[in-house]
Amino acid sequence: MASTRRKSTARLSGRRLFAFDREIGSRFVAGADEAGRGCLAGPLVAAAVLFDLDRLTLADRRALARLNDSKQQTEAGREELYPLVMRACARTAVVSRCVRAIDGRGLHVSNLDALRAALRRVAVPGTVCLVDGFRVPPFEHEQRAVVDGDARSAAIAAASVLAKVTRDRYMRRAAERHPEWGFDGHVGYSTPEHRAAIATHGVSPLHRLSFNSTAYAQLSLG
Repeated sequence: MASTRRKSTARLSGRRLFAFDREIGSRFVAGADEAGRGCLAGPLVAAAVLFDLDRLTLADRRALARLNDSKQQTEAGREELYPLVMRACARTAVVSRCVRAIDGRGLHVSNLDALRAALRRVAVPGTVCLVDGFRVPPFEHEQRAVVDGDARSAAIAAASVLAKVTRDRYMRRAAERHPEWGFDGHVGYSTPEHRAAIATHGVSPLHRLSFNSTAYAQLSLG
């Protein structure tokens, strides 16, 4: 019974998220989100999408019925949603900030910069831009911060899927070049396996040395 309820909720989540975006009252709704903010290694990836709600077809809405916060999706579920999001959106953009930029400018500044750049690539006149959690100043289009936005807005949830899939694919490819750290499993997050690999092998070129993490405590990084 519980499994049936979960499947029903998943089928209805996209409908609920699109209803939220339609209540904004604008034909053009953009959403932005990031992936990799809390990682020890790898880039920060921001994505933005633009929905033209007047031209969004019933087939598009049905295809995205399971749209939800990417963190609530399985890897297979995100990969399945990725091409559906790309097909349904009027515009999409993905922007990354490398480890060197994060260490040099700081995580928060890099995050805002990436989100702003992604939104500027998709916004058109009359767009209302939705960002997960906080506003991105300065910005020339109307903008709203949506708390838990990736679980409330279809545009933000769609951006979340694009950002997460893009970053995970990158980290899986990086694992081929740097197999010692197991990036294909944890994709840079601070898991016990990742911390153990750092203790054994030190840091790779993909590690963010500006992070004050206990994973680096036993290493000489000077």
